[in-house]
Amino acid sequence: MNGPTLQDRSAASASWRIALPHTTAAVPVARALVRTALAELEHAADSDTAELLTAELVANAVEHTTGDAPIELVVELLPSGCQVEVHDPDPAPPGNLTRPLAGEPDPWQEHGRGLLLIRALSSSCGHRPTGSGKAVWFRLPTVPAQRRPL
Repeated sequence: MNGPTLQDRSAASASWRIALPHTTAAVPVARALVRTALAELEHAADSDTAELLTAELVANAVEHTTGDAPIELVVELLPSGCQVEVHDPDPAPPGNLTRPLAGEPDPWQEHGRGLLLIRALSSSCGHRPTGSGKAVWFRLPTVPAQRRPL
């Protein structure tokens, strides 16, 4: 497993890329990386929401893909917010990430709730094919200073 690498572009713009094991142990590691990335740069995106949505993406990648290929987490911090991507080896698009809210599964059921949360709490989200599978992503905007917790 490769360690995180930081490509510093400015105080408000940086990116991290890390390979995670294809196991549920990847979820807390991914949450910690996002929390650390946002805290170290005192980034203005909502850290709690970023952690929650990252955990959902990583858990989905582990649950819905097969094999031992690592899952890759990419965190990009920009002056306008942050983008988190999770790359996995399965080229099939995620179940209901881009489906309209009407006709959604019952949010109290275990399956389908994660992607519903991602769509509801992010400023935008989606997926795209990659050379080795797909990337599923979300974006969060910066939070104005007067609305940030102390």
